[in-house]
Amino acid sequence: MGCLLSLSNPLRQFFFPLVFFVFFSPVNGKDNLTPPSFTPINGDLYHSSGLLMEEISNLVHRHPDKFTMETIETGNQGYKAEVTVVTYCRNRKEIDDRSKFRILLSFGQHGRELITSELALRVLSVLSEEQFLPNMDPISLNSTLDKLVIKVVPMENLNGRKLVETGELCERRNGRGVDLNRNWSVDWGKKEKDYDPYEENPGTAPFSEPETQIMRKLSISFDPHIWVNVHSGMEALFMPYDHRNTTPDGLPSQQMRRLLEELNHLHCQDRCMIGSGGGSVGYLAHGTATDYMYDVVRVPMAFTFEIYGDGTASSKDCFKMFNPIDLTTFNRVLNDWSAAFFTIFKMGPQQLQKKHSKPSTTNSEKWVSIDEYLDGYLMERRNRYGKKVEVLEFGMQEIRTYFRLFMLSSILLLFMFCSRISKSKCSRPIVAVMPI
Repeated sequence: MGCLLSLSNPLRQFFFPLVFFVFFSPVNGKDNLTPPSFTPINGDLYHSSGLLMEEISNLVHRHPDKFTMETIETGNQGYKAEVTVVTYCRNRKEIDDRSKFRILLSFGQHGRELITSELALRVLSVLSEEQFLPNMDPISLNSTLDKLVIKVVPMENLNGRKLVETGELCERRNGRGVDLNRNWSVDWGKKEKDYDPYEENPGTAPFSEPETQIMRKLSISFDPHIWVNVHSGMEALFMPYDHRNTTPDGLPSQQMRRLLEELNHLHCQDRCMIGSGGGSVGYLAHGTATDYMYDVVRVPMAFTFEIYGDGTASSKDCFKMFNPIDLTTFNRVLNDWSAAFFTIFKMGPQQLQKKHSKPSTTNSEKWVSIDEYLDGYLMERRNRYGKKVEVLEFGMQEIRTYFRLFMLSSILLLFMFCSRISKSKCSRPIVAVMPI
């Protein structure tokens, strides 16, 4: 200490503050930094992915007369994924009744949109009658639900959601960096001028991802009358198309718009945007699920709902931008949009007019690949018979291989046959009709 006191006055003025900073400043330098610019996940409002799926599983087991639940797993190139599907039917024995009106709902396709999976849990809770919606007549509701079979995918992108929970709050893609809502076959792979390879990576090919493969098989086997893909980031009610700035022509488009206008008035207080995704959101999206459902699966009513967005949030503050962060807004979003779904359950069949009918298609529109047909068949058999279908599925894979070989050999034989006929005609001598 005497050495310090013997220092000259200018050096002392510099040295003492430095010593004070070293000995008395906080050990963790982060304590002096300004608060981070992003909002963390609110664990008081949101379930973790594991707890949410556990709560849904418990709900299903408490009501075996109304619900079934299956987890479908698949993978390729070392990447594995699973998708859980919950099926609701008021009388479980009628779950395979094809005369019923069928509705398919998907939530959590983008990992960062946690609020959508919370909405799935709320809708299932109301269907179970453990929770109730205000201003809704239970008798009328039960009468409506008697006519329906509803399949709910609470968290389509489980692997992407887990990345978000580890701190990657802006992650929307799946576990290997592919945007699942760009991995479908309709107009796949086209890139706009503002294409963002991080946000919109479409994958190496249509249906390259296990998650979209599962959803494709599910949609083909279930053959729904209504499809809703639930997202967040804004408040909107979208109908096809996403890859064009126009909506479809004719009666189906009018029916969809009428239903969306009613939902906007009843549950969105007329503030939601309505129209085609491509024409309303400000950019075109290629390879989306909703366009595939409408154009290929021929779902009469195919929608994309955007249930929440904070336009004041920074683009880097993804949790705040895509999810409510306070209890009041959180409950309002869940109440308003769960009520909107029950309006769909009631009005959807009415809007389609022809009871439980789907639009007629031409013969060419009915053709699907052998893979799609067999995949849909296997999915339906798995729903009914569970693990017993695994041997059948292996056999079907062999059948696919032999079928392709048969078709290829048939085409080659036909080509050789036609070539031989053509050569024989050309080599045949010309006989004059009259002697020369």
